[in-house]
Amino acid sequence: MFDFVHEKKRLVQIVLALIILPFAFWGVDSYRQSGNTAEVVATVNDAKITRQEFEIALRQQQDRLRQILGANVDAAMLDNPEMKHAVMDNLVAQRLLVERAKGAGMAVSDEQMAQVIQSIEAFQDNGKFDKKRYETALANQNMSPLMFEARLRGELLGQQMRNAYTQNGFASNSVADNVIHLYEQQRVVSTSPISFQSFMAQAKVDEAALKIYYEQNQKEFQVQEQAKVEYVKFSVDNLLAKAEVKTEEARKYYDEHQNDFGTPEERQTAHILIAVAAAAPQAEQDAAKAKAEQLLQQARKNPAGFADLARQNSQDPGSAANGGSLGFFGRGMMVKPFEDAAYALKQGEISGLVKSDFGYHIIKLLAVKPAKLLPFDEARAGIINKLRQQKAADLFAELAEKFSNTAYEQSDTLKPAADLAGAKIEQSGWLVKDTAAGEPWTAKMLQAIFTDDVVKNKRNTAAIEVAANTLVAARILEYKPASTRALGEVQEMIRQKLLRQQAMALADGKGKALLEQLQRGDKPALTWTAVQTVSRAQQGSLNKELVRKTFQANAVKLPQYVGAETPQNGYLLVRIEAVKEGGKPDDAKRAEYAQKLRQLTGDEMFKAYLADAKQQATVKVNLPEKAPGN
Repeated sequence: MFDFVHEKKRLVQIVLALIILPFAFWGVDSYRQSGNTAEVVATVNDAKITRQEFEIALRQQQDRLRQILGANVDAAMLDNPEMKHAVMDNLVAQRLLVERAKGAGMAVSDEQMAQVIQSIEAFQDNGKFDKKRYETALANQNMSPLMFEARLRGELLGQQMRNAYTQNGFASNSVADNVIHLYEQQRVVSTSPISFQSFMAQAKVDEAALKIYYEQNQKEFQVQEQAKVEYVKFSVDNLLAKAEVKTEEARKYYDEHQNDFGTPEERQTAHILIAVAAAAPQAEQDAAKAKAEQLLQQARKNPAGFADLARQNSQDPGSAANGGSLGFFGRGMMVKPFEDAAYALKQGEISGLVKSDFGYHIIKLLAVKPAKLLPFDEARAGIINKLRQQKAADLFAELAEKFSNTAYEQSDTLKPAADLAGAKIEQSGWLVKDTAAGEPWTAKMLQAIFTDDVVKNKRNTAAIEVAANTLVAARILEYKPASTRALGEVQEMIRQKLLRQQAMALADGKGKALLEQLQRGDKPALTWTAVQTVSRAQQGSLNKELVRKTFQANAVKLPQYVGAETPQNGYLLVRIEAVKEGGKPDDAKRAEYAQKLRQLTGDEMFKAYLADAKQQATVKVNLPEKAPGN
């Protein structure tokens, strides 16, 4: 009961990701609260997916990728059909999982919901659940508690359905032994490379071949449009100097947000739980209550023996072994009857019987940590910085539209927009169309620069959002149209490419001929490297294809020979000289492999189940053409 959260740590991490690195792949009924008039972009049987829900899920996946990839993110990959379809496919899948879970009679109790939410780090202050932080974190994601809790309940239901399959895969010991045998077998090999370099002198390329290649591969030699621009970057940072915060404002904020600058009172309790379900028959409830009353009398007769009494009798597996101790907690972290009773006790005092949905509790207050408050003088600098950031953000929101309008309406110059933003006009290097280079030269920004209106009519671009609270407007200074490099510029590059291709083909032919000789039993003059031991997991100097061929070879009679082209060097011959079998698996290794196989088979069972559910469902999808923010 009280150890529910400990059993769900992985799920807690998933839910935490929805807040810290939000991606909403498994959003469910969350956004139905926005109203039935919202545009529907998909239906799954009778369930609807709205445009708002889809766009939030897509935007959160984009945010997650930005945080993971940082400066290496390719803006084009954030707004493409593949990503949209992946997000929609997951929304559809979750709708089906929730529908199937409800149909199977699965449910998530309010107590389970409360335990999970209170365990999420983003909602905690100094390790304890904080209701205000909870509401603020959700507001920052444009969610109400009702929306988030609906979403979480759906995630928990979906997890129950997934676990029913992924945790019940099957793998017999004989299968595990066979896999161990195959996976851990090693083969001792040596190699003989046939390098393309030794055939370069034989390769010949005439002028006609150069011209033919050039004419047949024009795209390879195209140079895209290029431009140098001047630009103005308008962000919250431009406005920080204008955002003044007086000491009186900081003091007012401090007085109104005392919980942000200290720790509330916490209490350490121990308890004895006699468990009984809230919906249990009256006879069971009466029996549990009678047993709890007997233990209460014993506890009051011998308060010093409370911990031993809890170890022997408490039915809370998460705390009984610790003498019933639940550690320190603040308000809002326990179910209400338990919390009310704990905060009514004096230190060392034992409560009467306390009834909750878990059963009957006997509570002893072990210690109290009084509330602590950080002095204003120590908190002032942080408050002023926070308020300055807030004011700058408010001012940015107020001026963003004016900045956009100014860049558009006075499209022959960037100076008015720069003056409004309090920013300088900067210049770029050469920018290449369709080649994003990180902020501010995102795919969307480059698309705006290389439009006819900007290129031909010498107008400003629209103000484009290149990052959160950051707008950029630009105009072209220099422009180079798309062109194709002349044959004279690229003929030497073509020549080397064709020579290498010919040399590779010659090496490949030579290698295959030698392999046939070796496999016939001939002994051509070759230089073999020192032996090395390879396995399916440890490939040594061999590539994947050669490892596959090495283990497919019949090793009854040795040596055996295989070979394959290596794209970087030519052809590589491999001589298999010996086979090393793995040792007989012990129980620990067999159990390890069996667990991995069960996980694999469970995952495949779940995929098959989900595919069947989709096939049986009536799914209609009408994906939006534009991504969020376009």
